[in-house]
Amino acid sequence: MAAAGPGGDGFAGIRSEFGLPSHFPEPVLAEAEAAVGEDRGAAVRTDATDLPLVTIDPPGSRDLDQAMLVQTRPDGFRVHYAIADLGGFVRPGGSLDAEVRRRGQTMYLPDGNVPLHPTVLSEGAASLLPGEVRPAALWTIDCDTDGEPVRARVERAMVRSVRQFDYDTVRADVAAGTTHPSIAALPALGRLRRERAVQRGAVELQLPEQEVTPDGRGGWRLVLRPRTEVDAWNAEISLLTGMSAAAMMLEAGIGVLRTLPDPENGAVQWLRRSARSLGIEWPREMDPAELLAGLDPKRPEALALFMDATRLLRGAGYTVFDGAAPQRATHAGLGAPYAHVTAPLRRLVDRFAAEICLALSAGREVPDWVREALPDLPRLMEVSDALASRVDRACLDQVEAWVLRDQIGREFDATVLRCDGGSAEVFLNEPPVIAKCDGAGMSEGEHVRVRLVDADATERRVRFERVERGTA
Repeated sequence: MAAAGPGGDGFAGIRSEFGLPSHFPEPVLAEAEAAVGEDRGAAVRTDATDLPLVTIDPPGSRDLDQAMLVQTRPDGFRVHYAIADLGGFVRPGGSLDAEVRRRGQTMYLPDGNVPLHPTVLSEGAASLLPGEVRPAALWTIDCDTDGEPVRARVERAMVRSVRQFDYDTVRADVAAGTTHPSIAALPALGRLRRERAVQRGAVELQLPEQEVTPDGRGGWRLVLRPRTEVDAWNAEISLLTGMSAAAMMLEAGIGVLRTLPDPENGAVQWLRRSARSLGIEWPREMDPAELLAGLDPKRPEALALFMDATRLLRGAGYTVFDGAAPQRATHAGLGAPYAHVTAPLRRLVDRFAAEICLALSAGREVPDWVREALPDLPRLMEVSDALASRVDRACLDQVEAWVLRDQIGREFDATVLRCDGGSAEVFLNEPPVIAKCDGAGMSEGEHVRVRLVDADATERRVRFERVERGTA
């Protein structure tokens, strides 16, 4: 890790550059405040407060979308998955609804997020905070002994989370054999779901995840957050729910799916050539998902192949349909149809997808206001997805430049991730930086020595050059 103090206005420049809102309009705040004492779904809610649900989120999180209970059964598993029910708070056609559609999703910056909903809801009345009774869309999914879903339903309910965990705490508890009873079955089901994912051809790229965290001295530091088994198991419960939602929508002929086309012709062949050049053995009968799942992410050649495999995951979007199932219904990266339904506090589309599933599960017609909104959802989400990606990259670029600005001329050890003619993209272990590097003759997966030649905090630009062997 490495630390750096911010220059000037910190991340305010990024907020201004990308036009991120600094506040909610007064009518929106007033409507949100009024919604705290109301529940538009109260008439049909069941009381599920006896379920000992728990949450698993990053430390300090307040916008808690999901709470789970995983149980073993003689014939497999039962998952209770409670999702924050924004449909109980957001009035269709109101000021809050219009503002949320305009924002699309929560934007996360190191110095604070730009929330999708006012915090009185997202971190208060709608959040599944421990010890609080909250309205939720409660999924109940039964899986067989192989981890495959056999039944799924969702209903409006009142729930209460009994504990809030973070990933490190759960990992330590699992290692010590003291896992909370509500998630004692999570490792077993999580491992089964990971096996099923590989069998489906789901592609998981174990690339290093850069995070910006406070350094405790008014500045920021870069750290690498490794993906752990607990992260994977937790994600599998969300994916299981999204796949169950997609199946429900496809059977009914109405919904909104997160889709990804199959890789373009030649992409897999290109990846095979890349693996061969990296010295990675790839049996002809093995598909990409199986190969990638078996690689050690600590190995430089694996890191380079993961970066190359991003070519397999291009073109994700949203597909809406009303009347018949769409031609493209599958997310190629997951190997199955999938829908976003588990993060409504942070993502616009989930609220509408949840309303569809709630209506279908109850045998009711999908509300007209949902049907009317469907055609606009892909555009709204694609715009906000693109903005979120640019904001994330700008924040990382900014902190990388802050961290390195006083180290011009210093040499570092790096791994080549991707080559492009006379330059490459390299990954430094310490500080954990991904940046451009000038120099010919580099090979993907190669360990190289690089020298910092530019670190401009104003332009958010970092660049290295290769240090040739035998030079100083």
